[in-house]
Amino acid sequence: MKILIAEDDFASRKFIMNHMSKYGECDGTVDGQEAVEAYLMADEDDEPYDLICLDVMMPEMDGYQVLKTIREVEKQKGLSTKEQSKIIMMTALSAEKNVKMAFELGCTVYCAKPVDVNKLDAAMKKLGLK
Repeated sequence: MKILIAEDDFASRKFIMNHMSKYGECDGTVDGQEAVEAYLMADEDDEPYDLICLDVMMPEMDGYQVLKTIREVEKQKGLSTKEQSKIIMMTALSAEKNVKMAFELGCTVYCAKPVDVNKLDAAMKKLGLK
Protein backbone atom coordinates (compact mmCIF):
# COMPACT_ATOMS: atom_id res chain seq x y z
CA MET A 1 0.00 0.00 0.00
CA LYS A 2 1.18 3.50 -0.84
CA ILE A 3 0.54 6.18 1.81
CA LEU A 4 0.91 9.96 1.78
CA ILE A 5 1.25 11.81 5.09
CA ALA A 6 0.63 15.58 4.90
CA GLU A 7 1.56 17.15 8.24
CA ASP A 8 3.42 20.42 8.86
CA ASP A 9 4.52 19.59 12.42
CA PHE A 10 7.78 17.60 12.28
CA ALA A 11 7.16 15.54 15.44
CA SER A 12 3.60 14.67 14.42
CA ARG A 13 4.67 13.80 10.86
CA LYS A 14 7.46 11.54 12.13
CA PHE A 15 5.13 9.83 14.63
CA ILE A 16 2.41 9.20 12.04
CA MET A 17 4.90 8.02 9.41
CA ASN A 18 6.52 5.61 11.87
CA HIS A 19 3.16 4.18 12.86
CA MET A 20 1.72 3.97 9.35
CA SER A 21 4.87 2.40 7.87
CA LYS A 22 3.62 -0.98 9.12
CA TYR A 23 0.84 -0.66 6.52
CA GLY A 24 2.97 0.31 3.56
CA GLU A 25 5.39 2.73 1.96
CA CYS A 26 4.98 6.25 3.37
CA ASP A 27 5.81 9.57 1.78
CA GLY A 28 5.70 12.75 3.85
CA THR A 29 4.93 16.34 2.88
CA VAL A 30 5.14 19.50 4.99
CA ASP A 31 2.31 21.59 3.58
CA GLY A 32 -0.85 21.38 1.52
CA GLN A 33 0.68 22.51 -1.76
CA GLU A 34 3.39 19.85 -1.49
CA ALA A 35 0.72 17.25 -0.73
CA VAL A 36 -1.20 18.11 -3.91
CA GLU A 37 2.02 18.01 -5.94
CA ALA A 38 2.93 14.60 -4.50
CA TYR A 39 -0.57 13.31 -5.23
CA LEU A 40 -0.46 14.56 -8.82
CA MET A 41 3.04 13.13 -9.44
CA ALA A 42 2.00 9.72 -8.10
CA ASP A 43 -1.14 9.81 -10.23
CA GLU A 44 0.85 10.81 -13.31
CA ASP A 45 3.23 7.90 -12.70
CA ASP A 46 0.20 5.58 -12.50
CA GLU A 47 1.07 4.78 -8.86
CA PRO A 48 -1.69 6.59 -6.96
CA TYR A 49 -1.80 6.74 -3.18
CA ASP A 50 -4.09 4.19 -1.59
CA LEU A 51 -4.30 6.24 1.60
CA ILE A 52 -3.73 9.91 2.38
CA CYS A 53 -3.49 11.23 5.93
CA LEU A 54 -4.17 14.98 5.91
CA ASP A 55 -3.63 17.49 8.66
CA VAL A 56 -6.24 20.25 8.43
CA MET A 57 -4.18 23.23 9.59
CA MET A 58 -1.22 23.47 7.20
CA PRO A 59 0.50 26.35 5.39
CA GLU A 60 0.03 27.10 1.69
CA MET A 61 -3.20 25.07 1.42
CA ASP A 62 -5.16 23.68 4.33
CA GLY A 63 -6.29 20.08 4.48
CA TYR A 64 -9.80 20.93 3.30
CA GLN A 65 -8.41 22.58 0.15
CA VAL A 66 -6.16 19.57 -0.47
CA LEU A 67 -9.09 17.18 0.02
CA LYS A 68 -11.28 19.19 -2.36
CA THR A 69 -8.52 19.31 -5.00
CA ILE A 70 -7.87 15.56 -4.82
CA ARG A 71 -11.56 14.69 -5.05
CA GLU A 72 -11.97 17.04 -8.05
CA VAL A 73 -9.08 15.32 -9.86
CA GLU A 74 -10.58 11.90 -9.11
CA LYS A 75 -13.99 13.08 -10.34
CA GLN A 76 -12.47 14.39 -13.59
CA LYS A 77 -10.85 10.99 -14.11
CA GLY A 78 -14.22 9.30 -13.56
CA LEU A 79 -13.02 7.24 -10.59
CA SER A 80 -15.64 5.43 -8.55
CA THR A 81 -15.68 5.81 -4.77
CA LYS A 82 -14.01 2.40 -4.51
CA GLU A 83 -11.17 3.52 -6.83
CA GLN A 84 -10.53 6.79 -4.98
CA SER A 85 -7.78 7.24 -2.41
CA LYS A 86 -8.95 6.74 1.16
CA ILE A 87 -8.45 10.02 3.02
CA ILE A 88 -8.08 10.35 6.78
CA MET A 89 -8.35 13.89 8.10
CA MET A 90 -6.20 14.31 11.22
CA THR A 91 -6.82 17.42 13.29
CA ALA A 92 -7.39 18.95 16.68
CA LEU A 93 -10.46 20.69 15.23
CA SER A 94 -13.26 18.54 16.57
CA ALA A 95 -16.19 20.98 16.31
CA GLU A 96 -19.16 19.49 14.49
CA LYS A 97 -18.90 22.04 11.65
CA ASN A 98 -15.30 20.93 10.91
CA VAL A 99 -16.20 17.24 10.88
CA LYS A 100 -19.26 17.88 8.72
CA MET A 101 -17.28 19.95 6.20
CA ALA A 102 -14.61 17.24 5.91
CA PHE A 103 -17.18 14.55 5.12
CA GLU A 104 -19.03 16.85 2.69
CA LEU A 105 -15.74 17.33 0.83
CA GLY A 106 -15.21 13.57 0.66
CA CYS A 107 -13.00 12.44 3.52
CA THR A 108 -13.22 8.78 4.47
CA VAL A 109 -12.31 9.01 8.17
CA TYR A 110 -12.00 11.94 10.60
CA CYS A 111 -9.37 11.33 13.28
CA ALA A 112 -8.99 13.72 16.23
CA LYS A 113 -5.58 14.75 17.53
CA PRO A 114 -3.73 13.81 19.53
CA VAL A 115 -3.85 10.66 17.42
CA ASP A 116 -4.94 7.56 19.29
CA VAL A 117 -3.12 4.74 17.49
CA ASN A 118 -5.69 2.17 18.61
CA LYS A 119 -8.48 4.20 17.00
CA LEU A 120 -6.33 4.74 13.93
CA ASP A 121 -5.68 1.00 13.64
CA ALA A 122 -9.42 0.35 14.07
CA ALA A 123 -10.13 2.82 11.26
CA MET A 124 -7.58 1.06 9.05
CA LYS A 125 -9.25 -2.27 9.75
CA LYS A 126 -12.69 -0.82 9.02
CA LEU A 127 -11.40 0.52 5.70
CA GLY A 128 -10.07 -2.93 4.87
CA LEU A 129 -6.50 -1.64 4.81
CA LYS A 130 -5.14 -3.66 7.73
